[in-house]
Amino acid sequence: MRVTLYTKADCGLCEEAASMLRRLRKQTRFELEYVDIEADAGANERYGSRIPVIAVDGEEVAAAPLDEKQLAAILLR
Repeated sequence: MRVTLYTKADCGLCEEAASMLRRLRKQTRFELEYVDIEADAGANERYGSRIPVIAVDGEEVAAAPLDEKQLAAILLR
């Protein structure tokens, strides 16, 4: 499973999302990829002010505000 975190610099919610994903990696295995939307025009246009956004295998599954229990349920299924 590949999990993508769409993020940008100086984003407190993005840091919280990254921490959440690191904790969840202890419960289940997945590849974690970070995409800086400021360096990717398409991602910036798609996600802009909604970050952090999390996608699993290319499908968006969560956006700010994130709920760790809901995210865990998604990743553990």
